[in-house]
Amino acid sequence: MYDSLSDRLTDSFKRLRGKGVLRESDVDQTVGEIRRALIDADVALPVVREFAQTVREKAYGAARSKSLNPGQQVIKIVHEELIDMLGGETRDLHFARRGPTVFMLAGLQGAGKTTLAGKLGFWLKEQNKRVLLVACDLQRPNAVNQLQVVGERAGVDVFAPEPGNGVGDPVEVARTSVAHAMTEKYDVVIVDTAGRLGVDEVLMDQARQIRDAINPHEVMFVLDAMVGQDAVHTSTAFRDGVGFTGVVLSKLDGDARGGAALSVRGVTGAPILFASNGEGIKDFERFHADRMASRILDMGDVLTLIEQAEKTFDAAEQEKLADKLMAGKFTLDDFLKQLQQVRKLGSMKKMLGMLPGAGQIRDQLENFDEREIDRVQAIVQSMTPAERADVKLLNGSRRARIARGSGTSVQDVNSLVKRFEAAQKMMKQMGNGGGVPGMPGMPGGRQSKRVQQRKQKSKKNRKVKSGNPAKRVQQEKAAKQGSTGGSSFGMTQPGLPNATSAKPGPPTLDDLPDDVKRMLGQL
Repeated sequence: MYDSLSDRLTDSFKRLRGKGVLRESDVDQTVGEIRRALIDADVALPVVREFAQTVREKAYGAARSKSLNPGQQVIKIVHEELIDMLGGETRDLHFARRGPTVFMLAGLQGAGKTTLAGKLGFWLKEQNKRVLLVACDLQRPNAVNQLQVVGERAGVDVFAPEPGNGVGDPVEVARTSVAHAMTEKYDVVIVDTAGRLGVDEVLMDQARQIRDAINPHEVMFVLDAMVGQDAVHTSTAFRDGVGFTGVVLSKLDGDARGGAALSVRGVTGAPILFASNGEGIKDFERFHADRMASRILDMGDVLTLIEQAEKTFDAAEQEKLADKLMAGKFTLDDFLKQLQQVRKLGSMKKMLGMLPGAGQIRDQLENFDEREIDRVQAIVQSMTPAERADVKLLNGSRRARIARGSGTSVQDVNSLVKRFEAAQKMMKQMGNGGGVPGMPGMPGGRQSKRVQQRKQKSKKNRKVKSGNPAKRVQQEKAAKQGSTGGSSFGMTQPGLPNATSAKPGPPTLDDLPDDVKRMLGQL
């Protein structure tokens, strides 16, 4: 959603990085570009004015400080102000000390409240909460049925005593749902209310009655992130008409300019609690202002990526896999397991887009074919267990059979095997402490105990030879004499100086070994 805004901000910062000294005129030019970019992104004008003024005042101070890197200071200022615009620190949800916690969803029709109720229910279920969805949208056709379908997908219960489609009292349904939740010992109740195509008094009055009947701990205003400037009018109307404690952004994965997310906090003062960024039941996450600001400035969102990986990957399994990697025993079976784990994270495009600098490869990400992973998986699954364990078994006929079984070509099989062998070789070299070819060594890298013991033993037995010919001869003579009855108990041997005596003089040319004499041209 923020691709265009991110590109324009990044371009304006590139000019700052190239300047050795930052002048106030450079600040004015950059702030002007940022201001135009925010307006084009449909950010509310009052929010843009306040943001631009704050950035300009702080950036003037950076320009006067004559610091070593004033351009970076301006980027830091913009980043901090973006975080503040988006709400600052993430606020914790309000939960009841006793009895069920009640969350009420409000918003316009089409904002995605019903789908979002299921996503929120699934998210709370993962937090070990017993959740109940309540169907209070009795006006929209099939709204009750939709909530039941969404609840089934999320694996949570649905309270729907009325059929809907214009039948039933939504206020009474909301009131009885709380009593039902107390009796059945539910942890959280999520009340889905009716919406309208526009803001009207009937909608506001019904929402107020439901709010007064259930006394919710959180009233969440569901805002379509694609509505643009109209987000200001809608959010203000709901704030004054019903009141809400937090905002949930839906359709954040759309292709609109996304000014709603940047405007709503500054206009209403309410924090953004959640963001829905896809159609899947799992495409839902807590909203973190600092992470969103980093995404907008193309700094990535590694923390969210790590959190998703921690939810998906098994720590003990990954520890075993790491040991196999470093020992060079990584097989295609392990690769297949890892690939299946990665698929559980969701879209590869979305994951790669969270990496810092992803905006610079946006075209490649857009052209990335998610089905390529399916083809790789099909190739590996078309191999026998023995072939996965040892790719050296893959002769021409076997590769042709695998290509037919996976619906790919022999060239695809050859390419996968070649890349896997290269990765396997690199991992083995890293495990032995060699590092990546063409790159510096990796200090502190993981090694198996057997590898570490072998290296220590080899180091203990290894005789380090000097590059100085004279010194090298002395070392060889000492080693030879030591191996044929050398000194014991610190006693000196004939022809050898005492360990505490002065250093012996340099050897003559006759004492040099033949290879050294040849090198010196003496033979």
